[in-house]
Amino acid sequence: MAVFDNLGKYRNTGLLLLRLGLGTMMIIHGYPKIGGGQATWTQIGGSMKLIGVDFAPVLWGFMAAATETFGGFLLILGLLFRPVNMLLVFTMVIAALVHLSDPKQGLGDASHAIELAIVFFSLLFIGPGKYSIDKK
Repeated sequence: MAVFDNLGKYRNTGLLLLRLGLGTMMIIHGYPKIGGGQATWTQIGGSMKLIGVDFAPVLWGFMAAATETFGGFLLILGLLFRPVNMLLVFTMVIAALVHLSDPKQGLGDASHAIELAIVFFSLLFIGPGKYSIDKK
């Protein structure tokens, strides 16, 4: 369709909108986890047992909450873009494993985390775009 032919010129605007939307949602999703304190961090960090890491659950839980919250903010800015996306991919993979390991849940419950992992992994290759602090 002719109306869509020129949208390719706005690739960087599309990346900015994607970063703003995903970053905002990650902040909204992660902020309650940061505020949840040690009990919440222990519960979240306990998920690392799924990959054989059974020490320091408070640390791992805090890191997951911080990655979602502050990683979302850095995603919006386009600062430390690729390292943040790597951390977000890891966090989403663990979240997907949590859902998949629960016999009461399945692929439908894990799909959101899987989809986000795919998007964050793809952004590693695409980059932040020119409307970012890390612009290249």
